[in-house]
Amino acid sequence: MKPSLSSEGSGTRENEWWVPGFGPRKFRLMLGLSFYPYSMMNACYVLVGSLVSPAVNYDRMFGMAVVYLLAVGVSAHSLDAMAPNKPWGDFLTRRQLAALAVGGLVPALAIGLYYAISAAPLLIPIGVAEVFFLLAYNLELFRGAFHTDFWFAFSWGFLPVLAGYVVQTDALALSSLAAGAFGFSTAFIEISASRPYKALRREGTASQVTSRLESILKGVVATVVFAAALLLAMSVTR
Repeated sequence: MKPSLSSEGSGTRENEWWVPGFGPRKFRLMLGLSFYPYSMMNACYVLVGSLVSPAVNYDRMFGMAVVYLLAVGVSAHSLDAMAPNKPWGDFLTRRQLAALAVGGLVPALAIGLYYAISAAPLLIPIGVAEVFFLLAYNLELFRGAFHTDFWFAFSWGFLPVLAGYVVQTDALALSSLAAGAFGFSTAFIEISASRPYKALRREGTASQVTSRLESILKGVVATVVFAAALLLAMSVTR
């Protein structure tokens, strides 16, 4: 049966701040489904990890960033959209969402495994942990035991920074853990603001609290992107 588009704005998150107001509705919902500001933030964690390493291989850095864009931006968010409340409506069927999730995860795993075999075997335990959290968090396995702010920040803030550092060095260091703490803390702020923001938006009532939470979300994304851009600029000019 062909999926139908629900009525405009009904039961979806299509009016979120990152969803464009132009183009066909399916196009806007697909961009919304990707949570691209947060996915970009996640990829920037990889850049931060790589850029605090003693030497930077830019191919590996950007390749690992692509791994996270695929795994989080496509796979994790497609799995999340399969939730019973259908946060993005029914414009895609569960089968289509599952296909998107697999379609993002397979190349992400292939690229990650290539780097693990060719340069950094220490990526393997990080990758195994990330796949576990991708499934456990987004599908709320184990009665949602891992669907918490702490595990969100650990899996999508702390570990990506470590992955960025490890793909360069195949090792861990104090600098990587310090950078990981930055990733954890900013991701924790993001998810802590996102949950009440989402609940308020679901109620459909605008308020100063909603605006304040939205500003926090925009600010934390901008902070992470700025940190990665600053480190990148410093790296290419030294």
